[in-house]
Amino acid sequence: MSPNGTNPPAILSNPIGSRLQDNPDPDAGLVAAVQQGDLNAFESLVTKHQKRMLNIAFRLIDDHDEACEVVQDAFVSAYRHIRTFRGEAKFTTWLTTITVNLSKNRLKQVRSRKVREAYSLDAPVRTDEGELAMDAPSPEPSILDRMEKQDIRTRVQDCIRSLDSDFREVLVLRDMQEFSYDEIGDMLKVVPGTVKSRLFRAREMVKECLKQLMGEL
Repeated sequence: MSPNGTNPPAILSNPIGSRLQDNPDPDAGLVAAVQQGDLNAFESLVTKHQKRMLNIAFRLIDDHDEACEVVQDAFVSAYRHIRTFRGEAKFTTWLTTITVNLSKNRLKQVRSRKVREAYSLDAPVRTDEGELAMDAPSPEPSILDRMEKQDIRTRVQDCIRSLDSDFREVLVLRDMQEFSYDEIGDMLKVVPGTVKSRLFRAREMVKECLKQLMGEL
């Protein structure tokens, strides 16, 4: 599947390059080989990073199939634009930026589609005898739903899913993927102080959400 036309992230400026002098990019050799036309080198980059990118996309979208498509699009976009990559940030930072941006776009599409599908499912059914309203789903949780709530990982994911994208992004990138504050700031185009502030609020909202869920059990 081809990427959706999203432009590659802007090449980041000098402060990042100075940080890379102290922490060189382990992918620099492979990237240079790809820029010279070595397809095998790019396949090595895909093998190395696809699992991590899929984890990021899934955490942001909460749909495995959609996340797989996003990651595929991200690598296609990275390959098409890799000659513009000048190594002023790590390759993983650049690739993650592409993945995050595509995930945000895809999430909007998924939510819009779900709204349309929900409207369609709730609409009256036309029959020879007129229109019949659809029965509303039972408000009572099923036994399977109650069992699912016992799983702490499911509850945490539910709480993460409830966050606005600005807070979900920093939580996933910092607490789950362990990017530095500077790297996250570079990806999201915000200062590290903003990253820290959003992360603090995101953690507090998840804590409050977990308290509410646990209180319902």
